[in-house]
Amino acid sequence: MNKACSLLFNYKDFTSFSKSNTQTKTNLCDIYSAHWETEKPQQLVFTIKANRFLRNMVRAIVGTLLEIGQDKLTVEEFKDIIESRDRSKAGYSMPANGLFLVNIDYPQDIYAIQ
Repeated sequence: MNKACSLLFNYKDFTSFSKSNTQTKTNLCDIYSAHWETEKPQQLVFTIKANRFLRNMVRAIVGTLLEIGQDKLTVEEFKDIIESRDRSKAGYSMPANGLFLVNIDYPQDIYAIQ
């Protein structure tokens, strides 16, 4: 699953993981980091950092990555899903249970006094 995570850095358009028919003008995002860790036996933690997230994006990415972990998808198929820009090809969205927003970083220049 971490090998598939590394592919995310190569792309900007995450339409495949966005809820359909949203009011966003673009589905472009910059993903800075994404990885899985084992916190305890039987407990996986997924961490992702980006300049923005689309509606349902993280839940859909996690659902699709878990299919790789269950040998239902290959890393190459994950790449094809991203490139397809087709939400119906990605995995199920995971429930929001356990999803936490940990931190928001704003660019320093927004604090400049005009």
